[in-house]
Amino acid sequence: MEVPYHPPVKRSVEIAGHKTSISLEPLFWEMLKQAAVREGVPVNALVARIDAERLEADQPPGLAGAIRIWLVVQSPPTRSISAPAADSFSSSRS
Repeated sequence: MEVPYHPPVKRSVEIAGHKTSISLEPLFWEMLKQAAVREGVPVNALVARIDAERLEADQPPGLAGAIRIWLVVQSPPTRSISAPAADSFSSSRS
């Protein structure tokens, strides 16, 4: 499978009547559009819902990161993935 590497693309969205820009890779924009269709809501409404959910977290991520996380969590599982412990990654490379 070829991985679709591409730099982020900035797009404007409206959350609670306020315009803001979000930078996501095209793959995530497409996944977001598909999720909005599945949910039966406009993309802006889905982004607003994700934004509200992330703000409830103890340590909320940035909006773009929250969207990516939400999309990965919501996507159909292709394999079993467990969340790594916060200290399980080393800063050194093998």
